[in-house]
Amino acid sequence: MTWLITGGAGYIGAHVVHAMTEAGERAVVYDDLSTGIAERVPQGVPLVVGSTLDGDRVARVLAEHQVTGVVHLAAKKQVGESVEQPLRYYRQNVEGLRVLLEAVTAAGVGAFVFSSSAAVYGMPHAERDDALVTEETPCVPMSPYGETKLAGEWLVRATGRAAGLSTASLRYFNVAGAASPELADIGVFNLIPMVFERLTEGMPPLIFGDDYPTPDGTCVRDYIHVADLAEAHVAAARALRSSPGRDLTLNIGRGEGVSVREMIDTINAVTGYDSVPTVAPRRRGDPARVVASADRITAELGWKARRDLSDMISTAWQGWLHHHPRP
Repeated sequence: MTWLITGGAGYIGAHVVHAMTEAGERAVVYDDLSTGIAERVPQGVPLVVGSTLDGDRVARVLAEHQVTGVVHLAAKKQVGESVEQPLRYYRQNVEGLRVLLEAVTAAGVGAFVFSSSAAVYGMPHAERDDALVTEETPCVPMSPYGETKLAGEWLVRATGRAAGLSTASLRYFNVAGAASPELADIGVFNLIPMVFERLTEGMPPLIFGDDYPTPDGTCVRDYIHVADLAEAHVAAARALRSSPGRDLTLNIGRGEGVSVREMIDTINAVTGYDSVPTVAPRRRGDPARVVASADRITAELGWKARRDLSDMISTAWQGWLHHHPRP
C-alpha cells in the first residue's frame, strides 16, 4: 500500500512517516508547511505542499501516487487559540477533513486513520484516584479544538460506513519525547518544553494550582512517547489493511498517571537542574486527573507503549538542546 500522511512534516507527523517507512510501508507527505518543517521528511519520501482544503490538489496527489490509505494528522491543535479563533479551527479541522474525505472516497481509497485527541473527553469525572478514561467515557469537550476532534470522529465514522472505508480514530493523550533530536517538538505549548524554557532562562518552573484532589495536589496526566505513538499508527494502518471494514476508536496512552510536581522533579533529575517550582493560580478548565485506559488498543492491535517517562524527558531534552543550543 501507499499511505498519504497529511501533516507529515509536523512533530508527530514526521515521527509517523519515519515509523511507517522503517516498517517497510510506502509514504507520501502532504503538508502546507504552516507549522511543519520540510527537512523532517525522510529522503526518498515525496513531499507535496498543499492544504487539505484544496480538494482538487488532494485528488491529483491521490491519483498520481496511487494512494491506497490515508493517515490524517494535519490540524490546528492549540486549545487556547481555538477558544480565540473557533471559526478558523472549524474550517481547518472539520471542513478540511470533509474535503479530504470527499477526495478519498471518490478515489476509492480503502483505509483512513484519523488523528484524534483526549481533548474529546473534556473533564472526565474521576471518582477514584486510580480511575482511567476508557473509550466509553462520555465525550464532553471543553474547547473548540476538542469539539472539532469529536466532530471529526463522527465524520470519519459516518463516511466509513457509507463508503465502505475502513477507519481508525486514535485518541492521543499527552505526547512527549523525540526519536531523534532533529525531530523534536520545537513549540513551547506543552508542559515539558515549558519547563525546559524556564529552566534554561534561569526561572523556576510554574505549577498552575496545587490544591487539586490528587495525591500531591497537582494535576495528573498520562504521557506517551511520540515514538510509541508513531508505532501505534503503523499498527492501526496495518490492521485496517488486513481487515477491511473495521471501525476502531482507540486511546493511545500508557495507563499511568504522572503529576505535574512529579514531572518537574523528574525533569530536574534528568537535566541536572535543582529548581524549586513556583505555584501559580489554577488555569480555568484544567481537570484534576486524565489517565487513559490502554486495554482496548492492546486487545485490538497488540500494541503497548514501551518507553517510560525518563525516555520521554531525556530525548525531549536532547531535542531542546539541539534546537536551543546554550552559549
